[in-house]
Amino acid sequence: MTSIFDDIRHAFTRGSNAVTQLILINVIVFVSLILVRTISFLTGFSSVYDLITLNLGMPAHILRFLFKPWTIITYFFTHEQFLHIIFNMLNLYWFGQLIREYLGNKKLVSLYMLGGLAGGLLYLLFYNLIPYFEHRAAFSIMIGASASVLAIIVAAATLLPDYTFNLILLGPVRIKYIAAFLVVLSISGAVGDNAGGNIAHLGGAVIGFIFIKQLQRGTDLGKPIHAVNDFFQGLFSGRPRMKATFNRTNATGAAAAGTASRPNQSEIDLILDKISASGYESLTKEEKQKLFRASQK
Repeated sequence: MTSIFDDIRHAFTRGSNAVTQLILINVIVFVSLILVRTISFLTGFSSVYDLITLNLGMPAHILRFLFKPWTIITYFFTHEQFLHIIFNMLNLYWFGQLIREYLGNKKLVSLYMLGGLAGGLLYLLFYNLIPYFEHRAAFSIMIGASASVLAIIVAAATLLPDYTFNLILLGPVRIKYIAAFLVVLSISGAVGDNAGGNIAHLGGAVIGFIFIKQLQRGTDLGKPIHAVNDFFQGLFSGRPRMKATFNRTNATGAAAAGTASRPNQSEIDLILDKISASGYESLTKEEKQKLFRASQK
């Protein structure tokens, strides 16, 4: 048991794989809820579990949400059903690895967070502005990482539309078709029993597409997420901020060298186009190095 906790601790303190970290957070919350539910029901205090889930899930009614604004974040780390979390985590692993490999950890985390936020906002808008959904708003609560995960799926399909996965019974399938199928599935379910969840999926899908298109134009929509993440990492790491000083005689040369080492957006766009057309393995060693340096910005 100690080794499990050590592995989890190392994943966050020493690891640099954002896919693993996001999956671990979801799994830890899921297992914690299972334990709380089991203990609370066995001891006759089931209301404790209900209270916790009510404060993690995102309410549809705008007034209830205003009293629980944190739920627009906690909902996309919360699952109750085993199949729900398995499906989401498998997709997060498969498609998240692609985003991480080509764009880096920071942009993966940005996509996950922005997808969840966009899904939550669209959920609120639909349930409070469209008459068809208004009667459901009073008792609807949403949980699950599906909006965040679909943002990552659509982003991967926008970035690498012809990349293929080998699916059981189907064989090789381009990920643009997988993404399109999931989007159509969400549209078809927007008026069903899980209408709120499917609406949130669409919010995530839209932000995934926009994120990549804006990134290809040189705009990183994830900068606010990076800033918040860096702030909290610095806050909890306990490490003092480093202050750099420069020798005036060498400052100009060093700046020029630093600038030269970073590929510009037009170079990255050409590399991404080449990946879309011929796959990652078609890149030269120099192009792979440029892509890696760009992902660290």
